[in-house]
Amino acid sequence: MQPRVTADLLVGALRRSAESQGGFAAVLARGDSVAGAILVILAEKGRKARLLERVLDMGGHYRWQDLSGQALQNEEETTKFLARRRKNDPDLWLIELDVPSAERFTAEMNESV
Repeated sequence: MQPRVTADLLVGALRRSAESQGGFAAVLARGDSVAGAILVILAEKGRKARLLERVLDMGGHYRWQDLSGQALQNEEETTKFLARRRKNDPDLWLIELDVPSAERFTAEMNESV
């Protein structure tokens, strides 16, 4: 069995990675420090670019699933979507990362899971 990285540790690593690339990171809602699900709002120059959630695949490995199509239609829809998710899962982490290149950062996130 592969050891699991705690949610708290992963969120900290994502924050440091964004900041090291000249970006900004904020925890909007703190979830369970050990096993909380993580939703990342990835922005580029203040504009929301992607919404990613860490999920466990059928092979038992984590990956980042892109939820952008469902949730980033407009600001109001995004807010409602995040509120529903948080209401259904109070252990959910919501973090926002504003980075210089959202595409590159997404690729790096998927390499490190």
